[in-house]
Amino acid sequence: MFSPKKQDPFFVSLHKIAENMREAIHYANNAKYETIADLKDVSIKLKKYETYGDHLIHELIVMLNKSFMTPIEREDILALANRLDDVLDGMEHCIAHFEMFSFTEMDSSIKTFLELITKSSNEIVAAIELLNRKNLLEMRKHIILIKDYERECDEVSRSSIKQLFLNEKDPIRLIKFKDIYNQLEDIADYCQDVANTLETIIMRNA
Repeated sequence: MFSPKKQDPFFVSLHKIAENMREAIHYANNAKYETIADLKDVSIKLKKYETYGDHLIHELIVMLNKSFMTPIEREDILALANRLDDVLDGMEHCIAHFEMFSFTEMDSSIKTFLELITKSSNEIVAAIELLNRKNLLEMRKHIILIKDYERECDEVSRSSIKQLFLNEKDPIRLIKFKDIYNQLEDIADYCQDVANTLETIIMRNA
């Protein structure tokens, strides 16, 4: 087992990746989506977060390739980094669709999705801060919350799509809203994938 007395560079790298992901999610949640210009600005900013995330992943892979010893299995380090990247990529892709669709209609379901995903991003960073401190068992409470938020997103998805098909008469609007709902649910699933990867790390190292 790794030493609890000093920070490991691999965990520091994972924390940077998680923080960049959280910052991007918070930005997406707090951004304005009132005009076409807003959509363009948000899309550009999310792409910058995504590009920087890719840079951080590359730095981690270089470090893995150069290191003989790692604090946990190198496959687990890379898996966690990739799951974090999936969350960020998912949000960047979703916001790109906002711009592509000229989507300025933020209904209550979309706002709820974004709020729950933002809460999940906070719990992910909190869990990885505990990993950075080698406090594995305390990570479980954050993992549970991430999974709770994912279940809430499932409920939002089912109810919003049901209402969409009941009430929306314009087929183009229906397609747009359904696409956005599905992408936001996917992001919540990616957050749960992070939680599952953290559980695997706990199981192998606690």
